Amino acid sequence: MSFTVAYLQYAGSGPMRHEEKLLAEGLGRLGVPVRHYSLKRIQRRQLTLGPGIFIAGDMNAMHGAMRQLGIPLPPPDDYPQVLRGFLGRKVWASTLGEIERSMDGGSSPPVFVKPADRRKAFTGAVCYSEHDFAAWGNTSRRQRVWCSEVVTWVSEYRVYVIGRQILAVDHYEGDDSVPLNMDAVESAVTAYYRSGTAPAAYAIDFGVLANGETTLVETNDGYSLGAYDIDADQYTALLMNRWRDLLASDARLARSTSS
Repeated sequence: MSFTVAYLQYAGSGPMRHEEKLLAEGLGRLGVPVRHYSLKRIQRRQLTLGPGIFIAGDMNAMHGAMRQLGIPLPPPDDYPQVLRGFLGRKVWASTLGEIERSMDGGSSPPVFVKPADRRKAFTGAVCYSEHDFAAWGNTSRRQRVWCSEVVTWVSEYRVYVIGRQILAVDHYEGDDSVPLNMDAVESAVTAYYRSGTAPAAYAIDFGVLANGETTLVETNDGYSLGAYDIDADQYTALLMNRWRDLLASDARLARSTSS
């Protein structure tokens, strides 16, 4: 499936996001005309979307586009089951209420807590004691969260993937002189691909722990993906591949429903 037009999110004033700049550059080299849209236009369903139309934007915009097209929203999968062996630390699902109760006695070790749902009610952070509960504000204590034991990351990288091919590796935090063990990264990418559960295109973040081990930080779906220093053409190819697959999944769903 080739694209005849691309919609990129832009409010029309102020600087354009880094991601949209990369896409504009990459799409320009492909000869795909670019048009801009605002979140309001998506919410009001004022864009003509469908086969042959590429769209990119933040999570809210992309979910709006999927709803308009009847594409089921991909469930968040930060820690895929098949990759649990690459975590290098204990990670578990819980709720804010359970974490709060466990900390009340003052004897629980620190824990990193982040929302498990698409809508991020708060930013992930380390919770050391009951004094840190204020950061959760009035967020429902039934909020599903991911928890992990606190570790020391020396360096962190984003690995961009289409299928089982690694396109690029970007350092984004810590000491950039500390490299990843790429054998571990490639093993994880291969295992994810073979499981049949990986998106067509995505990013997988890895870090190096203080003990020198290369471990999984989290995975990120490719339909709305933050970019660091990745080349414009590679970033454009990744997002186009993921959107193409989502459009195809919609077509497959339609065929199975009508048969």
